[in-house]
Amino acid sequence: MKKRILFVCTGNTCRSPMAEALLREQALLKGIELEVRSAGVSTLDGLPVSANATETLRLRRINHSGSSRALTLDSIAWADLILTMTAGHKRHLLERYPQAVEKAYTLKEYVIDDEAVLSDIEELERLYTEMHMKQALGGQLSDAERARLFELEQRIPSFDIADPFGGTLVQYQKTADEIAEAIDRLLRKL
Repeated sequence: MKKRILFVCTGNTCRSPMAEALLREQALLKGIELEVRSAGVSTLDGLPVSANATETLRLRRINHSGSSRALTLDSIAWADLILTMTAGHKRHLLERYPQAVEKAYTLKEYVIDDEAVLSDIEELERLYTEMHMKQALGGQLSDAERARLFELEQRIPSFDIADPFGGTLVQYQKTADEIAEAIDRLLRKL
């Protein structure tokens, strides 16, 4: 059975369609069978992919046709793995669809292989969970827990992929390079 991967960004007109097309192309070249889709957390179905995103892909000899799709419960259920372009997209996704928690990551987070960073992420997520549970019960984190949470937030690198929306073709190409590097590591991991 083919692994089903869903890329998520804001409007599904720049980053996630480029990620979808880049992964589909690279998987095909490497003989890896995948199903790939993309969606946006804040979009309407049917908007055109950005002209600079389309041109960036064309310059890489990748044809991508399609239009924006809004993130839905059906797309969450379809996916085996959901890869967001930013931590904000991941938070938004998990607030709306908490059932996706076991399969949602930022793209860069999913492909990182630094054990120290992975350990910090695990601890930070545990602290966030404790904080939300305590808040729901009218409590709060201790001073030591808050200090540790802040320390981890400062230490963990950003897993966000830059948003080229409204930018130049060069900005789109830089974003595509950033995505392509992560996709190369993703394919090795798969």
